[in-house]
Amino acid sequence: MADDNNSGLKDFAKAESMIQLAIIMPAACVIGWLLGSVLDRWLHTDWIYVAGILVGAVAGFVQIFRVASRYMKDAK
Repeated sequence: MADDNNSGLKDFAKAESMIQLAIIMPAACVIGWLLGSVLDRWLHTDWIYVAGILVGAVAGFVQIFRVASRYMKDAK
């Protein structure tokens, strides 16, 4: 009984990690865009939001690789 419950919790943890992978990239890009837009308004420019999106995308990829490598390490 305890093994079944522990296995079920591990399955839920894996599912949560996969959901996290699906949410990371869009969230990071939106946050970068928002911060870039704020800086654009503050500095009276119109290009920083693009840099914010790119920085957000890079941050999203880094986080995806971290989660994926942890998942691959646990699978071994």
